[in-house]
Amino acid sequence: MAIVHSLRWRLAVRTASIALLLVGLAQARAERLTIPLDGTWAVAESVGADEMPQQFPHQVAVPGLVNQAKPPFPDVDRYETAEIVARWSRPSTAVIPPGEAAMEGLLGRTRQKRNYFWYHRTFTLPARRQQAMLVVNKAQFGTAVWLNGKKVGEHLGCATAGLFDVTEAIDWDGENRLTIRIGAHPGAVPDWAPAGADCGRVHWAPGIYDRVLLRLADPPIIETVQVAPQIAAGEILVQTRISNYGSARECELVQRVATWKGSHSVGQPVIRRFALAADEQRVIEQTLPVPEAILWSPEEPFLYTLETKTGDDSCSTRFGMREFRFDTPTRRAMLNGKPCFLRGASFELHRFFGDPKCGNLPWDEAWVRKVLVDIPRDMHWNCFRATLGALPQQWLDIADEAGLLLQYEFPIWTSRSPPIRHARWNQDELTAQFREFLRDNWNHPSVVIWDASNETRWDFLGDSLIPAVRQLDLSNRPWENSYNLTQGPDDPYEDHPYLFSNHFSGKPPFFQMRTLEKMSGSGGKQRGGVNKPEHAAIINEYDWLWLHRDGTPTLLSRNVYKHLLGPQATADERRALAAYLMGGLTEYWRAYRQYAGVLFYTYLALDDPRAFTCDFFCDVQQATLEPHFADHMREASKPLGVYLRFWQPSLPAGQSRRYDVIMVNDTQEAAQGRLELSWESAGKPLGRTELIYAIPAAGRTTCELELATPRSPGNCVLKARAFWEGKPWSPTVSRRNVSVASAVAQ
Repeated sequence: MAIVHSLRWRLAVRTASIALLLVGLAQARAERLTIPLDGTWAVAESVGADEMPQQFPHQVAVPGLVNQAKPPFPDVDRYETAEIVARWSRPSTAVIPPGEAAMEGLLGRTRQKRNYFWYHRTFTLPARRQQAMLVVNKAQFGTAVWLNGKKVGEHLGCATAGLFDVTEAIDWDGENRLTIRIGAHPGAVPDWAPAGADCGRVHWAPGIYDRVLLRLADPPIIETVQVAPQIAAGEILVQTRISNYGSARECELVQRVATWKGSHSVGQPVIRRFALAADEQRVIEQTLPVPEAILWSPEEPFLYTLETKTGDDSCSTRFGMREFRFDTPTRRAMLNGKPCFLRGASFELHRFFGDPKCGNLPWDEAWVRKVLVDIPRDMHWNCFRATLGALPQQWLDIADEAGLLLQYEFPIWTSRSPPIRHARWNQDELTAQFREFLRDNWNHPSVVIWDASNETRWDFLGDSLIPAVRQLDLSNRPWENSYNLTQGPDDPYEDHPYLFSNHFSGKPPFFQMRTLEKMSGSGGKQRGGVNKPEHAAIINEYDWLWLHRDGTPTLLSRNVYKHLLGPQATADERRALAAYLMGGLTEYWRAYRQYAGVLFYTYLALDDPRAFTCDFFCDVQQATLEPHFADHMREASKPLGVYLRFWQPSLPAGQSRRYDVIMVNDTQEAAQGRLELSWESAGKPLGRTELIYAIPAAGRTTCELELATPRSPGNCVLKARAFWEGKPWSPTVSRRNVSVASAVAQ
């Protein structure tokens, strides 16, 4: 493969060399300057929105969170939504007494004695340009900017970039004083603007949590570039928005493709000449060839760059040659025209922001790469849903490089009835924020699904909002519309089949794993909403088995472990059971091919006594998964899936019976090998049988094997192991804990 790629680059360089020489001569003028403003900022607080401090006695990292300021601020992050107060006051959770639950129509309340934080720093500039644009990639809650004492503008979005034209306020020759005000909590944002709706968040962490930079350029200015791969044609469709600030002029737009690594030219550049009227903005669409394109995928996340120049402005846009969609007739996800089965998890980065172990980990590149690259590869996960909060751009960049497939959710979860929150939102403001959400993320190959909300019933999303923004995405990614009807003919829907949740409600009969033997992999009616069963479905939450990192149950799972293990169970017994059950459920949901994706909940979350859920790390600072969980989920997530369709807790000794083993092949090659069924006790073999299996690419099969139970009673493990020669992760193991009893006892 490396030799083929090398030949491609040599050919591309030869065919493009003359054209690039001409382009280089034509473009030998000033280009865009990007000034990073990350680092340590000073910060102060206020009650009023117009009370700019005169002193800034604290320091904080950008990007980062105010809860890491030095010296620390008291009571930072403290805010309670009406939704979580209602849930905390229920008898089943009893976090607060009912008398403290009255909110009198408010959306939330804070115990802080502040409403705003003010960030401050100074900077100087290396050169003068005609335009200066400040980019605050993401901050919460609400952003307002002052430069050299002049207010420049405000931006309400908490999940999107704020762009501020600071040209009129900037000092090109001297020191510039930059001040950014953010809300200390969601209550600082008007009720009519979304500020991140989450019914279960305990801590609301304010901060400038993404990069801040200054862009300096001369017109014509490149405002946005969008790249849409068209793999069948071997080309990309490029949409470039250009603004001419000032008098009319003749323009030259030059675009060329290169490999991200090595910057080898690919194909020939495209040059477009045109005239711009004074202060005109124009959108230009053109195609560029990408000959012998290497397709982006989880197995080979190959990246290109598109270099765009107008003579006095320039930018580089990274992209991958990939197309992703869902196919309603087959109910499958399709990556580059082939079936792609999604395996992985959902994670809640913004809830983790409030974790006592969070610190600056989300901005530590080594830690993020372990979370997004090393662990998923080891666990055979190819897909994550980013839920209940937007990601720093670094996370998306790393996901692109890792080959992760992301379902990217706009942070809306408003499941209360009546809808006290989204009924107040200004729909034009929400639509504008969704437009920004697409603009910020449409070039990331890792972002394959837009997600409008989580567990939310709101007709406006499907009837108005998604149709209003869908056409902005030239790649036409699918939209997942939560607990509402699908909006497009090939859009998927989400399902959250929490089988163990009836333990929480206390209403028997309580779910037991042996019930799975009578089920066929379908969750039935979408939990909490409506669906179109003919569409592809994604499970992106299961199951009701959360434990705190110390092994104690969360508020929602206390009854589960009480019923299954009793009140005296140890932390390690609960961890082992959680891993065993989660692994088995993962095998089950994959085995029947009723779902295009199987993503558990949750990979990264908050560990707090008042939290409803938690993750499966034992040491989150070292990014180490709980060992029992890693063991079972690694097996359950391998590309060759094995599901032993047997969940009886006990069997009589010495009796022969037949077992069904369902196997799925998630790869694009035919699988063949040996399937072994065996009994073990304390690692000692007690009997086995085997057969030869064969599964087509992306296929499924059921094998039947007959085996007698051990002759002596005791605690045993029944194992199905599928071997695939040449695969480093082989074999895949499915196991069941069985108590073998004497025939008399049975």
